[in-house]
Amino acid sequence: MSRPAALALAALFLLSSDLPVARAKHTGLLPMGTVFVGQDRFEARVRQLRAVADKVRAMPIGERTAWFGQMLLGTPYKGYTLEIDDHIEAPSVNLNGLDCWTFFETALAFARMMDEPAEQWTPETLLRHIEKDRYWGGECTGSYLSRLHYLEDWLHDNARRGLIRDLTRSLGGVNTTNSAIEMTHNWKKYRYMRNNPELRVGISELESRLRRQPLAMIPKSAVRGIEDQLQNGDIIGIVGHDGDKYGTSHVGMAIRKDGVLCFIHASAPHNFGKVVIEARLSDYLEKYRTHAGIIVGRPVR
Repeated sequence: MSRPAALALAALFLLSSDLPVARAKHTGLLPMGTVFVGQDRFEARVRQLRAVADKVRAMPIGERTAWFGQMLLGTPYKGYTLEIDDHIEAPSVNLNGLDCWTFFETALAFARMMDEPAEQWTPETLLRHIEKDRYWGGECTGSYLSRLHYLEDWLHDNARRGLIRDLTRSLGGVNTTNSAIEMTHNWKKYRYMRNNPELRVGISELESRLRRQPLAMIPKSAVRGIEDQLQNGDIIGIVGHDGDKYGTSHVGMAIRKDGVLCFIHASAPHNFGKVVIEARLSDYLEKYRTHAGIIVGRPVR
């Protein structure tokens, strides 16, 4: 958060389809209509961007990411939008519905796309930036296990590649025991694992590795004291707990409104059911007994 790519199955599928296809490096082949949903929304965003391109390009990457996060306000929450095929993993975007993870990575991909010439503001370019962010080493191999399935792995891998700065420890992070097991316990919710039983072994090994490593977090009791050090566009991962069991459970980003450090995120259907700006980050954390603390990643390029 290695799997077979099944390229032969992809080729067989495409022989019977006249849809345009997305041909990203090493991802196999899936129809563009499968990997990119919300073309009309994308085109509307691009029209908006052309009018303010110079202003947005001049922003630091974090400010830019927060700007795009606000552009996505009101987008409905939709879970499991990355489960797009029975076998082949591919970079994908769904602008009609976002979950907490796809919200921040879509905002970040738009922010990075702004460094491209305007004629390159295309679905293919956005997918390329999604791939760079979402997969180990920035490359989708067509395998489900090439995707970064857990926030702590996302933070480590993107930091290793110089895309994100992990601020968790420098802001007072402490070690706790990681209890990562969600995907193994809930494998039936994941289309790829339902259709490829061998993937459950790979996910189980991934979670076992995470459980052997400490999970650093800034305790929620300390967050109010470090809010003045957080910046617009910082990626804020929530660490949840159930008794003495800890694990990453939610994610959004920091955004400052009228001098107050707030939390913008895709809120689940049992709350707001869309992308919203909550109140002060520390107050948001205190609303929920199961929130234990946060991890912080700052986009740097």
